[in-house]
Amino acid sequence: MSKQSDKLFQQLKRQTGKAIGDFKLIEEGDKIAVAVSGGKDSYLLLDILEELRKRAPVEFELIAVNIDSGFPGYRTDIIEQHLRERGHNYRIKRIDAYQIISEKRKPNSSYCAFCARLRRGALYTLADELGCNKIALGHHLDDFIETLLLNQFYVGTLAAMSPKLLADNGKQTVIRPLVYVEEADISEYSRLIEYPLICCSCPVAGGVDQKRQRMKQLINDLAEEIPQIRNSMISALGNVQLRHLLDKESPLKEKR
Repeated sequence: MSKQSDKLFQQLKRQTGKAIGDFKLIEEGDKIAVAVSGGKDSYLLLDILEELRKRAPVEFELIAVNIDSGFPGYRTDIIEQHLRERGHNYRIKRIDAYQIISEKRKPNSSYCAFCARLRRGALYTLADELGCNKIALGHHLDDFIETLLLNQFYVGTLAAMSPKLLADNGKQTVIRPLVYVEEADISEYSRLIEYPLICCSCPVAGGVDQKRQRMKQLINDLAEEIPQIRNSMISALGNVQLRHLLDKESPLKEKR
């Protein structure tokens, strides 16, 4: 690791450690399934959690997990080689999402939403089989604020992501330790360290979420005028003033 990449890694590790402390994401005895997709975010998350594990004041266990959706061209072998070379404990589960979606998807319904449900269900099932009580996902700061804007602009709700929440199956807790880490820093570290990145091989439009790309571009444009916009938006998610929102159920509150 070069001096430049090591300095950046230390910064990303500090930010991740702060999130873990702020939201109590990891506790004594946790067994954590770290979802690894072959993208830069999940690779980094696994590396940081492993480094933190070695020096943490509490004991916890990590296992890298990958869900192979079965799309032609998805290079699970590259992920497996990377995990093996780094000495990670891992498990890969293959599902035939392509065939299931082709047979079960209703006309005009979302291909991506169906695929996401299948992968999420497979991830929960695998975590359960492995005895994991937590699942770590690689969503970063930009994912949080882009989701906030997507929900406001397209859904009409004031919601983003949570760094810690109960999974849909009611068993595991989903954690997102990279909540304070900006995507640009992850991309730079990935470039320096040369992670073996692979695409998901989605057969529909390359898997590109056009609405999310619009939010990403909007934030980039605004950042030219407001450099601190990302940190400001992520801070806003933890600084909610309910008395200044349209909450019909909230009683009238006097300012103190």
